[in-house]
Amino acid sequence: MKPVLPGARVLSIRHWATALGLSAAIMAVQAVPATADEGDIIRSHGYSYFGNLDYPADYTHLNYVNPDAPKGGELSLAASGTFDSLNPYSRKGRAGALTTLQYDRLIESTDDSVGQYYGVLAESLEYDADRNWVIFHLRPEATFWDGTPVTAEDVVYSHRLFIEQGLPSYAQAVGRMVTGAEALDTHTVKFTFNPDLTARSRIETVGSTPVFSKAWFEADPSRRLDEPRLEVAVGSGPYKLDSYDINRRIVYKRRDDYWGKDLPFNKGRFNYDSIRVEYFADQTAAFEAFKAGEYTFRIESDPKLWATGYDFPKVAQGYVVKDAIPDGSPPTPSGFVFNLARPQFADKNVRKALALAFNFEWANESLLYGLNSPRDSFIEGTPLEAKDVPQGAELEFLKSLGDVVPPELLTQPVETVHQSNPARLNDRRNLRKAAKLLDEAGWPVGEGNVRRNAQGQTLRVNIPYPSNLPTSTATMIETFVQNLQAIGVDATAEKVDPAQYTLRSRERDYDMVYSTRYGAFLSTGGGLSQMYGSKEAAFSLFNPAGLVSPLVDAIIEASFATTNQTEQDAALMALDRALRYEFFIIPDGYIAEYWTAYYDMYEYPEQLPPYSLGYLDLWWINPEKEAALKAEGALR
Repeated sequence: MKPVLPGARVLSIRHWATALGLSAAIMAVQAVPATADEGDIIRSHGYSYFGNLDYPADYTHLNYVNPDAPKGGELSLAASGTFDSLNPYSRKGRAGALTTLQYDRLIESTDDSVGQYYGVLAESLEYDADRNWVIFHLRPEATFWDGTPVTAEDVVYSHRLFIEQGLPSYAQAVGRMVTGAEALDTHTVKFTFNPDLTARSRIETVGSTPVFSKAWFEADPSRRLDEPRLEVAVGSGPYKLDSYDINRRIVYKRRDDYWGKDLPFNKGRFNYDSIRVEYFADQTAAFEAFKAGEYTFRIESDPKLWATGYDFPKVAQGYVVKDAIPDGSPPTPSGFVFNLARPQFADKNVRKALALAFNFEWANESLLYGLNSPRDSFIEGTPLEAKDVPQGAELEFLKSLGDVVPPELLTQPVETVHQSNPARLNDRRNLRKAAKLLDEAGWPVGEGNVRRNAQGQTLRVNIPYPSNLPTSTATMIETFVQNLQAIGVDATAEKVDPAQYTLRSRERDYDMVYSTRYGAFLSTGGGLSQMYGSKEAAFSLFNPAGLVSPLVDAIIEASFATTNQTEQDAALMALDRALRYEFFIIPDGYIAEYWTAYYDMYEYPEQLPPYSLGYLDLWWINPEKEAALKAEGALR
């Protein structure tokens, strides 16, 4: 897992063996290896850390696309809230949706594999066996949308831009990793790496950085990566901003002159002529607009709506399709995240006590229509999920780390979520347990029936949430707060507008927050450090708890040194165990499907990839179906 940029896709996997029918080790054997030449220099059309590539150099298209998909039509989507910037790489402002579609990268990962990358801007790469350097050979035909060529200088400039003006967590991690970036000639760029740091994530990180036009940035000194702006940096990607209306809509047009449209990696992709995003104040307004046909494709996130809302006439008439599609990725490790910088949460037993006030089973039955499944693990449903007590390779891995591993981690079963009574919100048994733990931790009930410590400070838990959150999630937060108040906690839920919520999230101005920021994992790399490591914990946007754990750090560092799939798997299983041991998230549930609803003109490949829905780039519009909908008056 490479360091994470805003808007980047974090690859994660659920039901790994089920989806592929192969273990990772078998995949490595059956895949096509990169070519090693004299002096252990590897030259290849793609990259993976273990050298396995499923697609050979002469592949014609990705296995999961329809290479003959028709081009045309419009994908129209909804977003809720507001935007005031078209720069997705600044932590300031609220960036508009899908801005990253405009930028190509040297290499990109596929949606049917883990950790495999193939050339886009780069036609090939070469690197030494120790990965102390990498050279990318750019495609001479690659051009920005202003007609100028994409050069090695643009790649170097973009890299330095992220180091000097990018998100601090990314800039610091990559700044330590990369010691040099130079254009060897117009179409050849070389990166040199710090040999004292792990070889993990080096090549895929520099190769996956978006590439901007150096000339565009240098033409105006006010153009910065770390400032919000409504002027879009020149890119080379398949779509280009066509128009926008602040807080109302954004429209992107597919480039007829897109240089990379015939690449094997892009064959059958980017099929819409335009992509339109309509903005709405909240989810209710957005759903009503979908029913009216103001936009035509919806990914549903509200279980109540999924269970009860899709009985409107257009569904009955067959104009709108309700389609549940299997999701092959592990669920996002979402839930209630403690701000560990708050002193009241320093004691893990306090955190465990507060967790007992969350009744997932009641919320699932009463608010979520029984559609969610409980989640224990950070990699739920995969073969790497930690189980019971550590055994075999995982146990040996943990023992190799020495005293940083608490003895109980080796002998006690892995942390699992408590069970609650689904019939009543205030499960008295769990609330009694919670009250006892808080009493023992020095937070007895005091004046006003509120828990206070020896200094008279209340046990404060403020949970802000944005006004555009789905109703079921907002109600889940509010009812959790009710249970906390029932055991004497000074708890409040605070509904704020989306812009204020974004600011407070970035500044960690909360005691607890419902978050989807953390990511699941099935490979190792710098992204793990950004989300779960200590070095950037004070400011990383991807670590909302501010987790600082020598145990987690040691596991992540040791995972970087693994030399084969078996060793890596053992390290990641141990990481799952350690993250659950640290107890900084109260997990909520997950859904193992994509809930989609769309006007009956969209089509998708017979076999979607296991790790992506692909609605932005793999689906297409059937023109005959679109014409029929318009003739029937179902579409505007």
